[in-house]
Amino acid sequence: MVLKTELCRFSGAKIYPGKGIRFVRADSQVFLFANSKCKRYFHNRLKPAKLTWTAMYRKQHKKDIHAETVKKRRRTTKKPYSRSIVGATLEVIQKKRTEKAEVRDAAREAALREIKERIKKTKDEKKAKKAEVTAKSQKTQTKSAAPKAPKGPKLGGGGGKR
Repeated sequence: MVLKTELCRFSGAKIYPGKGIRFVRADSQVFLFANSKCKRYFHNRLKPAKLTWTAMYRKQHKKDIHAETVKKRRRTTKKPYSRSIVGATLEVIQKKRTEKAEVRDAAREAALREIKERIKKTKDEKKAKKAEVTAKSQKTQTKSAAPKAPKGPKLGGGGGKR
């Protein structure tokens, strides 16, 4: 038969069914204490880590070493594996890895040169369009621009102190 044991909120001791003191705080939080000693220390706001008989003290000061030796961490060994990436298959990656650095550099230079040429081409096209638009706007301005009488200085005072 298995008994449902709970842990004391202060000492960390096991509390068997029918034993212990249950305390419900105003914010509806439930605390379970093993005995009145634990309850009294909790209400006096003592820290369980400072009392040698509590589970927290024993854990912090490494007193329960026999229990800790069971939980040794095992490091996972990383196994080398190769797989394809979203953009390239495994064969393409292997091929790139085996090719020489000079070939790779030459390919990179060619790609950069091609990109620069493309940018230069788009800039030239933009300049040509802009020149065309400015030429059209100048033609329309010369047709509609009739000589206007120059404006003289404004006469009559407006504003100032009264």
